[in-house]
Amino acid sequence: MAHILVFGNEKGGTGKSTTAMHVTTALARMGHSVAVMDLDLRQRSLGRYLENRYAFSAKSETPLPMATYVPLNPPEYYGLPEGNDAALRAFQDALVSFDSQAEFLVVDCPGAHTYLSEMAHAMADTLITPMNDSFVDFDLLARINPDTDAVIGPSIYSEMVWGARKARAESGSKPIDWIVTRNRIGAQNMVNKRKVGSALNDLSRRIGFRLIPGFSDRVIFRELFTQGLTLLDLKDAGAQKLNISNIAARQELRDLVAALKLPNVSVNF
Repeated sequence: MAHILVFGNEKGGTGKSTTAMHVTTALARMGHSVAVMDLDLRQRSLGRYLENRYAFSAKSETPLPMATYVPLNPPEYYGLPEGNDAALRAFQDALVSFDSQAEFLVVDCPGAHTYLSEMAHAMADTLITPMNDSFVDFDLLARINPDTDAVIGPSIYSEMVWGARKARAESGSKPIDWIVTRNRIGAQNMVNKRKVGSALNDLSRRIGFRLIPGFSDRVIFRELFTQGLTLLDLKDAGAQKLNISNIAARQELRDLVAALKLPNVSVNF
């Protein structure tokens, strides 16, 4: 059965799809078979990234390691109106059709709560929640006392994840490995960085997630999207050598993939 990686966050702009497409490409480049499902049915950032990648490879006649895109059947396929029943059927069919054909299934959720997103969280073997390094994004995970910076209690999103973990435990399935990544950690504003870090460390102990470094705010993580490429594909895009920033970005990706501790993955890029 495929190991299911779910990238989930009910807030947009945290680097969720960017992280998902880099992890997907890294796994494919290391020789693993990867399938991808994009549950953001309107924006489809990860799905469009893969479409761009197919197009670049065909146009440039450049062979690239590829993930397989898993489309969701429309409601009319089942003779059902648009709604949760049709969405659940489409999600289940997609899981069944690719579960035995890939080592990893990467699922990118929308930046909002949806029925499909909640279902995906319940199916996750590894749940990755990217967040920007600010208390605006921290509010996604927990409420905090503005005077003492002490954690008051979990947010609705954290409670939803807790419910998914509880349901898996009751069904006898292995527990969800919940990982929170800190993106866009700035070199400036050290006081805010320390406060966010301290609050996250406290919260990780209380509600049980692993905290790992994410990506800095580097252009290279976003600029190759229209070609369907990542920094791991720079040589295929014609780059003769990497600059210092690109080398640092590559190390950030290497550290992130290693910290995920995925089964049978030895980081070698």
